[in-house]
Amino acid sequence: MIVKGRTIVVIGAGPGLGREVASAALRDGANVVIAARRAEPLAEAARELDPSGKRVLAVPTDVGDAAACVALMDAAADRFGRVDAFVKVAALDTVFGTLESTPAEDWGRAVGVNIVGAANVAKAAVPHMERAGGGSIVLIGSQSMWKPPPAPQIAYAASKGGLLSAMYHMVEELGPKKIRVNMVIPTWMWGPPVEGYVKMESKRLGVPEAEVIAGITKNMPLGEIPKDDDVANACIFFCSDYSRMVTGETMLVNAGEYIK
Repeated sequence: MIVKGRTIVVIGAGPGLGREVASAALRDGANVVIAARRAEPLAEAARELDPSGKRVLAVPTDVGDAAACVALMDAAADRFGRVDAFVKVAALDTVFGTLESTPAEDWGRAVGVNIVGAANVAKAAVPHMERAGGGSIVLIGSQSMWKPPPAPQIAYAASKGGLLSAMYHMVEELGPKKIRVNMVIPTWMWGPPVEGYVKMESKRLGVPEAEVIAGITKNMPLGEIPKDDDVANACIFFCSDYSRMVTGETMLVNAGEYIK
């Protein structure tokens, strides 16, 4: 129960990592506020996570709207009395292309959601964390910041690199307020999105699913695709006092696929 009694806000609580972070936070004792753009799936997620409704609050939020981010953090504090941490899972990761093929609007959308959105959430959370005596900001990065993936994602990768740069600035600015800022960097994550991809590729290529998985894990010394909850556990570690003196750090959860 390493986050017992704390309030953790999870932004981007759809199927996959966001849902697992919320579940792990509940498991370890926190009250949880989940946020995403679409109200109905978010409400359903809240019911699934906590049928009693006592420890989960759902607040539809667009991270591109600064006022909505303020309303999110205010709602969290009003319901549970404080804001101790947030995990920003929400990201635009469906922009693919090279320098030549990526349109200008995709660059703008990636930066808007992945960097400006994170800044909006952080700015809204800081006053509440300061009143709580400190807090933790957990960002989600991408290995593509350092190593281009097989399918080019230059705009997405650059936006995640920009988020890492912003993290270092926040570390300096928010440290005196006892607010820590760290980043978890996953690889492929075994959960609904990747499971769907494996099934699709298996059908497309006419090969067993195990063969598709073997292709994904061939450069992973541990030989296994990390699960969504493996990455979620790293996020909860950064939300807890176990990382009380850790800030400005990146944690790769990638089965050893890439060592920086």
